[in-house]
Amino acid sequence: MTKKTAVGLVGVTGYTGMELARLLAGHPFLDLVRATSRQDAGKTLAEIYPFLNGSSLGRLDITRPETRDLASACELVFLAVPHKTAMVLADELLDAGLRVVDLSADFRLTDPKVYQAWYGVEHTCPQRIPEAVYGLPELYREQVKAARLVANPGCYPTSAILGLYPALAEGLVHTEDIVVDSKSGTTGAGRKAVLATAFCEVQDSFRAYALGRHRHTPEIEQECSKIAGREVVLSFNTHLLPINRGILSTIYTRLKVRADSEDIRAAYERRYANEPWVRVLPQGALPETRWVRGTMYCDIGLAADPRTQRLVIVTAIDNLCRGASGQALANANDMLGLPEDAGLGMAPLMP
Repeated sequence: MTKKTAVGLVGVTGYTGMELARLLAGHPFLDLVRATSRQDAGKTLAEIYPFLNGSSLGRLDITRPETRDLASACELVFLAVPHKTAMVLADELLDAGLRVVDLSADFRLTDPKVYQAWYGVEHTCPQRIPEAVYGLPELYREQVKAARLVANPGCYPTSAILGLYPALAEGLVHTEDIVVDSKSGTTGAGRKAVLATAFCEVQDSFRAYALGRHRHTPEIEQECSKIAGREVVLSFNTHLLPINRGILSTIYTRLKVRADSEDIRAAYERRYANEPWVRVLPQGALPETRWVRGTMYCDIGLAADPRTQRLVIVTAIDNLCRGASGQALANANDMLGLPEDAGLGMAPLMP
């Protein structure tokens, strides 16, 4: 039997930590040996996540996050903690010789001044930014394989960038006047008790929030600018859906060329021909969040409107799996030389 690689998870009690625990419980090559939480230290994983009852992982004791302990036990550590906290821990763990997958926003932006402008805090570890690889496999797989620090993409950016990538890379659309209209389930707001995401505030309602000022905006613009080879400034607008998990993004662009839906769909199929987790849907079909729930899939639907010369792109992902923990696991697999899909079953979690 092949020896498993020991990994740690800092921040196990949030939704992304819970999803990572679910995925790691069935991973054939990784062994979660440290799960940390300041609030729940001393409990077992099964005490906070009953779905792990009866498994060896469920018996794992939750500990406090201590760099020396993590370094002594692990080869790679996932950071599922808030921004600002992650940069400090990442620096310490990298100094200790570990590999790090950071699920926060601390290393996604290449310019620390942009980070400070949008997140309202100074970046205290800017020297690590140049070595961080943006962990979107379809764009940066080879760089991730050689990385010690991976900045796991945000959930909204994953849905937007994958939707726009072929259109921008192939010069099908103008880089101006792009509107990304995204809707997310409430798990995207985190597990902390907040009135705005309480059941009675969300159920049977639908609302917009953070218009023109969502923190994922510069992340989407940064990566789209790299793809297009020129600066992209877009309008990113977010909404809260009365569902637990899932993101649906409707992206409005202006076509640069006269092309019908079949030509555009062929361009998308070319770009994603060897990408098992991106499904370009048949002509006339549009994505739904329920068909990607609990998976790494990004479903893409396309509608060319010749009357307005617009290309409308619709994407659906699971914000917790593809948009966070599953993607982090795929990045860890690549960093450790494992099959990228190890531990990432494709069967959806049915509603």
